[in-house]
This record gives sequence, C-alpha cells and structure tokens, in this order.
Amino acid sequence: MKSTFNKSDINKIGKVLGVAGKLKGNNFRFELSNSKENRQLALEIYPNITIGKKKGNLVSAYTHNTHFQLQFCSGYVVSQDVGEVTFVGETKDKVSAIVIEKEGGCTFYANVDRKILSGDYRMLSIDVMLAGIALSLTQDEKRSKKK
Repeated sequence: MKSTFNKSDINKIGKVLGVAGKLKGNNFRFELSNSKENRQLALEIYPNITIGKKKGNLVSAYTHNTHFQLQFCSGYVVSQDVGEVTFVGETKDKVSAIVIEKEGGCTFYANVDRKILSGDYRMLSIDVMLAGIALSLTQDEKRSKKK
C-alpha cells in the first residue's frame, strides 16, 4: 500500500479538528483537549510504515483509558459541519473505522459488513444501525483514498 497522506491531507484533517498536526519522527500527531468535558485525545498518523511484511498507513488514537489502532488505513472522510474525521480500513466485504471528533471524542467500528452501509436501516437492530449510519458516509465518492 502506497501512502498518499501528504502535507495537504494533514492540513485538511487539522482544519476540521481545530489543531495542527505536528511531524514527530515518522508520524503526524494531533493533540486535542476539551476541558469542559474533561477529554484529551492524541491522534497519530503513520504514513507508509512497515506493518508485518507490507507497508501501509497506521492511524492510532489515544485517550486516558483507550488505545485504538487502525492498520492499513485506506482513506478518510472529513465532515467539517460536525467536526469529525473518519479514517477507514477496508477489505472486500468489511469496513473498519476510527471516528475522531473535534471535541476529543473517539469511536471505533471493526469488521462492519459492507452490505449494511447501503441497506434498509429499519431492518437492523439499533446497535447495528448506528454503525451502518455512521459508516455510510464512507461509501461517498468524496472520500480521500490513501492507497
């Protein structure tokens, strides 16, 4: 997998999150804090690093009590209106994603069946429906692909 996380991508992500990404060795780091809700989050993007025997993009999110990692990130979607960036990793049938909120929130979805992203949400249980709705935006042609 070839990285295309370039300075333009980092600037675009930083604009949505309201903080600049800083180059820290082999990664870009964004530090978000929200004192009102007592949240702190660090987002790190490692473009084109060795993961096993392949190269790919790694996205990590750290909070006080959580560490999420998305290996082989293949793209991202910025949602300026809601202040979120969704990082996507996908296979033929499954989608995984980390959603980073400007306010320091973070959500992780793993191995979501691609079929539910464009299906009838009324047929799904509420827990499954939330993942389907949240990740449906990844099917949009506007997604920035990172291959």
